[in-house]
Order: sequence, then C-alpha cells, then structure tokens
Amino acid sequence: MTEYFFDRLEEEAEGGERKIFTLIIYDIVDNKVRTKFAKHLQGYGFRVQRSSFEAMLPRKKYEKLLKEIPFFVSEEDSVRVYRLAGQCNLIRYGKDDSMEAEDVIVI
Repeated sequence: MTEYFFDRLEEEAEGGERKIFTLIIYDIVDNKVRTKFAKHLQGYGFRVQRSSFEAMLPRKKYEKLLKEIPFFVSEEDSVRVYRLAGQCNLIRYGKDDSMEAEDVIVI
C-alpha cells in the first residue's frame, strides 16, 4: 500500500499557462467504441487502470477533451471527468503503473 497526500493547485506550465490535473473514468458497453476511446485518451494522458486515465492538461486541451467525449458515449455508457485540485489523498494498492507527467507531442 502506498499513500499520498498532496495539495494540488492548477500548476503553472512553461510560459505561465496553468495545467489541470484530470482523472477520466469510463464504462463503455461497445468493445470497439471502448477501444477507440481508450486510444483517444492516450493522446491526453496515461492509463492508470483498465478504464481510467490521468492527465495534466492545459486549459484549452482540457476544454477540447470535454467537447470530444460526447462523440464516444451512448445512453448506455458512463464517462466521468474529475478535475482535481485542493487537498487530495491517494491510496494505491498493488502494482504501480503510473508514469511521470510529461508533455506529449504527437506528430
């Protein structure tokens, strides 16, 4: 078991732009759509569990993600986007698959 306590404000990125710590969790019924959605999220952050991603996003990229999500979701599905700030507590059990947050440029 690993336990983290942190006080997360929207961090300033290079150039003074603030980044938003985001957790995306989802339950999508259709296998093809779920696979496409997971691949889409890889462009924003990294997978921490089978149906959850963490991302550190500039505001514009965060807003872009929120606009794109409805194209993947049907009435049977559920997607939740958590914007994490303030005092947080994370308790993790088992394998640590997390990675350091990095800016990713896809060409």
